[in-house]
Amino acid sequence: MAFQGGMEGACAEAELLMGVSSPSGKLTDTYARDLDDYPGCADFYDSEEYVNYYEDIYVGYRYFETIPGAAGKVVYPFGFGLSYTRFSLTQETAAFSGEEADVCVLVTNEGDFPGREVVQVYTGAPQGKLGKPAKVLAGYRKTRLLAPGESERVHIRFPLAQMASFDDLGKIARSAWVLEKGEYRFFVGTSVRDGEWLEDTWRLDEDVITQQLTARMTPTCLEKRLLADGTWEKLPTAACNDWNETALPPMDHETLHATPEVRAVPRIKNFGRVSGMKLQDVAEGKMSLQAFIAALPLEDLAYLLGGQPNVGLANTFGYGNNVLYGIPNIMTADGPAGIRFHPGLGVTATAFPCATLLGSSWDPQLCYDVGAAASLEAKENNISVWLAPGVNIHRNPLCGRNFEYYSEDPLLAGKQAAGMIRGIQSNHIAATPKHFALNNKETNRRSCDSRASERAIREIWLKQFEILVREGRPWSIMSSYNIINGHRASENRDLLTGILREEWGFDGMVTTDWWTFGEHYKEAAAGNDMKMATGFPDRLLEAVEKGVLQRGDMEKAAENILRLILRID
Repeated sequence: MAFQGGMEGACAEAELLMGVSSPSGKLTDTYARDLDDYPGCADFYDSEEYVNYYEDIYVGYRYFETIPGAAGKVVYPFGFGLSYTRFSLTQETAAFSGEEADVCVLVTNEGDFPGREVVQVYTGAPQGKLGKPAKVLAGYRKTRLLAPGESERVHIRFPLAQMASFDDLGKIARSAWVLEKGEYRFFVGTSVRDGEWLEDTWRLDEDVITQQLTARMTPTCLEKRLLADGTWEKLPTAACNDWNETALPPMDHETLHATPEVRAVPRIKNFGRVSGMKLQDVAEGKMSLQAFIAALPLEDLAYLLGGQPNVGLANTFGYGNNVLYGIPNIMTADGPAGIRFHPGLGVTATAFPCATLLGSSWDPQLCYDVGAAASLEAKENNISVWLAPGVNIHRNPLCGRNFEYYSEDPLLAGKQAAGMIRGIQSNHIAATPKHFALNNKETNRRSCDSRASERAIREIWLKQFEILVREGRPWSIMSSYNIINGHRASENRDLLTGILREEWGFDGMVTTDWWTFGEHYKEAAAGNDMKMATGFPDRLLEAVEKGVLQRGDMEKAAENILRLILRID
């Protein structure tokens, strides 16, 4: 299985087939016998208006390794991969100090060829009141290239709080991450099935609340969810929200699919030497960013919150673009497997492996190297923001964007993406992980409601974003087209302000996906800073006049946009 290997993929495949190198990839998904074996496929196309995430937290191997009768449907388990050499894992131990677990293992190449192995650690938590998957990936580490007979001692460390479950119904503590009392076990191996449970365990005599939060993004139209024993749990329901509601005259979809207009610059004497404040004054520390934004006219604020015309090689438009105040027009570029330039201009780009193949490396450093190389190419061609990486979860094989994403597991996706982000931003080019969040269906993707429990949202569908925000510190994030529990993702204040900024500490800019059906003023009020591919400044001004949008909301968005621009070389 080679996925999409990029422009050197065929050469790499030939080298592997001829034994020049030994393969060391591991599957990032569970491969079952039939499409219908995946729980998310059963009613995937029942409606174009919504998708019910009935399987809840039991996605991928969490389903196949837990739900009675599901294990026999697996052909290749999660984490599986072959090599031309053989490895042994010995001297496995688990130690606990303070708030951290340290799993140690000795990896030895016992075959005849050099190779690398991936050590995977899974945890097994007590079922308790909340119910748990049988195994959850807690950490992984890839060895260096080991010669025949050579060994490496591998340590995999992770916080014990990582094993907590989210209680969304108050069975122990409402809206809290909880470590339930009981015995926690540790499985060490080279896939979710190839390994063994350690003798060392960790025990809690009482339930422990690791983090108390508030309820956000709760469902109203999800009737049930799957439990670990294969039965169903009923969920409370209520009237669904009207996601098309607006205080302004509604816009038709053709109008929403516009491109940024080119604004005329007023005639200025001595242009280029005109006095007045400039963004450069902020860069040089002569004034604060907040003071600069407070002095901007409301109309200029409104235009700043939308996409700007293309220049150079770009074809996905830009941010900024106000020459009167010295705000440059920085360009974006799409392409999750390499920078995408405007065609026909004589410049071609490197085609890198797709995200699923990069995920199969189980090597964040490799992702860092790809990110650094691609961002250097962007920088050489005056592209400042790369709209990558894609990090949504492989819910099932049907999502048309699976190739843009890494894995069915959020920890693996988050760790690999964080490496990519660090590589991209090492060259002062902004990364933009996407699509935030629950983008798992392309049919009617702009108006399809993803209905999931708050527990599933936090444990599965947002976890990889949380990891990359905390470990990769991206300068921007892209919200998704879809609706989540009755609210468009780009208009979802719980998601974009409550969770992303207040809980996770994100200090970057949020952009919409291109030509979303969201209402611009509702997006700005929710914490979605940039409307792409174009904004609607007249509607923002009308919303302020009607009192449904505050200048303060626009200033927050402008601050995030300009902070992004100031971070770019």
